[in-house]
Amino acid sequence: MFVAQAHSFVQQARLAITLAWIAGYTNILTILTCGHVTSHVSGTTSDLGRAVSEANWRFVAFLGFLLTAFVVGAGISGFTTELGKRRAWESIYVLPMAIEALLLAGFALLVEISTPGTTATGDRLLLMTGIASVAMGLQNATITRISSGVVRTTHVTGVLTDLGLEAVQFFWWLADQRGAFKARSAGAAASAVRAHPTAKRLALLASILGSFALGAALGTLAFRYGTRWAMFPPVLFLIWIIYQDISRPIAEIEESELFEDAAAFGLPPDLAIYHVRKDHVRAGKVHRMPNLLAWTDRLPSHARVVVLDLDEVTHLDGNSAIELRAAIRKMDAQGRALVLAGLTPHQFEQLRDAAGGMLDPLDTCADLELAIARGLNLLDRIRPS
Repeated sequence: MFVAQAHSFVQQARLAITLAWIAGYTNILTILTCGHVTSHVSGTTSDLGRAVSEANWRFVAFLGFLLTAFVVGAGISGFTTELGKRRAWESIYVLPMAIEALLLAGFALLVEISTPGTTATGDRLLLMTGIASVAMGLQNATITRISSGVVRTTHVTGVLTDLGLEAVQFFWWLADQRGAFKARSAGAAASAVRAHPTAKRLALLASILGSFALGAALGTLAFRYGTRWAMFPPVLFLIWIIYQDISRPIAEIEESELFEDAAAFGLPPDLAIYHVRKDHVRAGKVHRMPNLLAWTDRLPSHARVVVLDLDEVTHLDGNSAIELRAAIRKMDAQGRALVLAGLTPHQFEQLRDAAGGMLDPLDTCADLELAIARGLNLLDRIRPS
């Protein structure tokens, strides 16, 4: 979940459903224990304006502290993800989410030692709301980056706005298609509705809204029946999904010796060859594909055609196929070409279905020698005459 960007609707929906409830849960716990919201800052900013007009400078300082804490959380996310990108980490999003888990664990401990039925004040109020605000800013920024701005999990104002806009677009589309639906069977019409991009977008937005509300409901019930341990469920859940993310090995992309010494093998320098290698210490386990978009960013500028050998890859799931599609699209925009080697017929079918017509069958070869020959042929085409 936190290895690469979420390009598909399924990936984005999984992010929303998995993490929006944690934001709703945390937010309701800060309301119940501290009397303030922390997952979003619209109301906090409104209160800040009112406090300034009333010259309530103590309250102004507190609200400014909450706003700053949220921004600090977003900054931590930006710093850690950029650090991971610059150091070529494969899981650049795991670190910020692990920091969020630690912050929420600290908040959970403060809830546990608080006196039931009382609202935090003084230094404890600053500590609890500050920790929660940093965690929420961090989560929102990280998920926003993973989903390329599509999913935001800590507030629902934008979700409801988009929901209204998308609903109108969907109803207009339904009205325009009403005549066409009459000529179709009921099953074909229903399938067309489900496949429409607006319908998928509505489902994604509804999942964020529902997940956030579910988290708030669960948090309220947990606080009512087990105040001291109320914050532990989302912390444990977040730790569990992080563990699932890091426990499954990630394959590595290594530069081929053919590319390292291209002249000795009679290959042009603008033909780059790479191999996807398993971690041989854990070779018996199913490996995930690495972050292919991050890999394309690290390709040498002179490489015009890239051959990627997938011979050691035994399993390509839907996410891997979508990631490959994104890499193909990005390289195509850069004026480069990608040739895949070592694919089985089943893997080719997976990639073809996920690539949505972007994958040329000639650019997928059963062995490395054929892929290199294809790469040389492509070089002759794309080189300036």
